Amino acid sequence: MRVTVDLGKCLGYANCVADAPEVFEIPDDAMVVRVLQDDPPAEMRKAVEAAALDCPARAITLVDS
Repeated sequence: MRVTVDLGKCLGYANCVADAPEVFEIPDDAMVVRVLQDDPPAEMRKAVEAAALDCPARAITLVDS
């Protein structure tokens, strides 16, 4: 699964960080999310899917590889 974030849509709510902190973070010097793992392992799939669904801005896209 490939994870991307549309930084033009991201509003920095950090819901994704709460759901999947191994995959997403918001650095102290930024207002938008950063993807730590753009191809996370299969065991993180549920957390990453939850993060995408919890994004109020719908900025997260998941694509099966």
